[in-house]
Amino acid sequence: MSDIVLQLKNVDKDYKLDKLSVPVLKNISFTVSDGEYVAIMGPSGSGKSTMMNIIGCLDKQTSGEFIFDGVDVSKCRDKQLSIIRNEKIGFVFQNFNLMPRSTALENVELPLLYAGVRRSERRRRAKEALTRVGLEDRMLFKPTQLSGGQKQRVAIARAIVNKPRLLLADEPTGALDSKSGEQVMQLFSELNDEGVTVVMITHAQDIADRAKRVVYILDGELFAREGESL
Repeated sequence: MSDIVLQLKNVDKDYKLDKLSVPVLKNISFTVSDGEYVAIMGPSGSGKSTMMNIIGCLDKQTSGEFIFDGVDVSKCRDKQLSIIRNEKIGFVFQNFNLMPRSTALENVELPLLYAGVRRSERRRRAKEALTRVGLEDRMLFKPTQLSGGQKQRVAIARAIVNKPRLLLADEPTGALDSKSGEQVMQLFSELNDEGVTVVMITHAQDIADRAKRVVYILDGELFAREGESL
C-alpha cells in the first residue's frame, strides 16, 4: 500500500460557459500522505468544492494528473470510479445525505450492500461502525427521529464502514449547532488518531484549525502557510 493516498500534479479545471472557458482551478499541486488530517479552507466561490469533487472522483480535471492510491484516475472508466468511490473514499456531507425511510443501521449498510458484502457481515460491520460513533442505542431509529448531530454521526459511520483509504468531509459541521459540531470534530480527531486519513473542506478557520495541516484555496489557486508544504 502506498504511503501517498492522493496526489494532484499541475491540475487545472475549466468549465464551459456558452463559448467561453472559465478557469476554476489553476495549476493545483497537492499531496496527502497516509494518516494525515488536512483541511482545505477557502471562501465561497474559491474553487474548494470543485477540488473536493476531483479528489472524490466525482469530477475529472481538465488537465494535469490525479493519482489516487497509486491509480491514475483520469484513465479510469466509470465503473472503476464507482468502485473507488464506494470502497476507498468515505464521504461526509454538510446535509448528511441519509435515506429518510431507512434506519441508521440500514443507512450504514449501504456501501457494503453496493460492494456485495453478504447480509450477516454487512450487519456486523454496520453495528460496529455505529457503536464506534456512539450510536449503539440508535441503530433502529430513522433520520427523522435523530438530532442533527446524531444524523452526522450516522453519516460518519457510513463513511468509515468500508475502512476507506480516505475520509472526505465537506463542511461537516455546517448544519449543526456548536455543541453537536464540537462532538463531530472530536470524532474526526479520534478517527485520525486511529490512523484514518482525513481531508476536510471548510470555510471556517476554527474548524480548519482542528486539522493537523491547513492549505488555503483562493480564486482557484492553492497556498500553504509559510514553512509548510502542499
